[in-house]
Amino acid sequence: MYDFFTTLLGGLFVLSVIFIWFMIAYQLVLTIAGFFHNWSSAKEKRVIDSMTHFESPRVCILIPAHNEETVIQRTLDAMIKLEYPADRLEILVINDGSSDRTGEIVEAMSKRDRRVRCYNVPKGEGGKGKSRALNLGLKQTDAEVIAVYDADNQPLPDALKYLVAELLLHPDLGAVLGNFRTINKDRTWLTRFVSIETMSFQAILQAGRWAMFKVATLPGTNFVIWKHLVDDLNGWDEDAITEDSELSIRVYMKGYKIKYIPFAVTLEQEPETLPVWAKQRTRWVRGNNYVVTKFLKEITQFQNKFLAFEVLYLLSLYYVFLFAIGVSDLIFILSVTHLVAIPLPGPYTTVWVLAIVLFILEIILVLSYEGMDTPRNFFLVFLMYFTYCQFWIYVVGRAIYLDYIKREKRTWAKTVRFQLEDSTKDQGAAGDKK
Repeated sequence: MYDFFTTLLGGLFVLSVIFIWFMIAYQLVLTIAGFFHNWSSAKEKRVIDSMTHFESPRVCILIPAHNEETVIQRTLDAMIKLEYPADRLEILVINDGSSDRTGEIVEAMSKRDRRVRCYNVPKGEGGKGKSRALNLGLKQTDAEVIAVYDADNQPLPDALKYLVAELLLHPDLGAVLGNFRTINKDRTWLTRFVSIETMSFQAILQAGRWAMFKVATLPGTNFVIWKHLVDDLNGWDEDAITEDSELSIRVYMKGYKIKYIPFAVTLEQEPETLPVWAKQRTRWVRGNNYVVTKFLKEITQFQNKFLAFEVLYLLSLYYVFLFAIGVSDLIFILSVTHLVAIPLPGPYTTVWVLAIVLFILEIILVLSYEGMDTPRNFFLVFLMYFTYCQFWIYVVGRAIYLDYIKREKRTWAKTVRFQLEDSTKDQGAAGDKK
């Protein structure tokens, strides 16, 4: 029995090493591709900057807001500074059943700037999730282009201009997304980790996949999309709690592309405490579970096979990660504590360690072309693997338990906001715009 158990563990260990190496090797290729996309994007930015005129379509910015009095004023202050023709821009805040001063703050702002408008969701209809709020807001405008920003976002003045310009320059695009930076990255150890994670995600999975396969996925904020396309797709799926990834797949299935550009930058808050982070990330994974259930059977029908592979990889990423990291961690602990000895031929432990080293080097490479390859960040990336990355095991495991064992109903839960003591300092800490 003991021999069977050790053989089984040995096999699982080898399998986990293979999965880890596959993910890291694939991400290394994407990291390199992402570097070249960032490099070519600098040229695209110069082209747009040199354009003296283009016909600006009417744009409506949708900002879902449910109890956002802590952040909504800063968000609106940033929105009215956007470099976009005033007569072609509408800023629509969807006051989604707020019980605080959100509506009052927006109404006061609308009296100062005619571009700002507050749409109060009818009583009894509010608090049903971001998708529902976006669909209600969509009905309040006839603009040609829809932009979406979260209520905590502070886009840089030229962000919207760049997003819309890319949409106009490339007829095959249905949507364009930009870059988001962590405005409160220096507040806690957690926000430092999240900042590195978000930069890496965008530089590898967004920039890299666009460079190689012309595939990117919508985030929840800082993107533009043609209104006629959203209308054709019947709006956002109100059962999806990660409405961005769900909509992305339907955009591609409609025959359009989604492009990532790193030079359209917004600053956003990230969770500052572990409970808030865990709640937000659990919602992300549960939303991913919904998308898997909805689209898995349709993967084979995708005309773009690269897209089919990318969607399948993206949808399975959480589960592959859970298996690979969870199993390798378990076997490592059993081996270190001498509870189990796994007599495997071959340098599997060395290969496992090298995978960790390669993971660290990939992130450092990303930070290097973001101008953040400092000794402190090198230490943070090393520490991040053994702490922050391991927290994801709990998050993915809990999401699987809630969805497939407890079968708890998926409901939208907004992320707790934090008061920023010094906005200027935090914006500077978010990094220079590329």
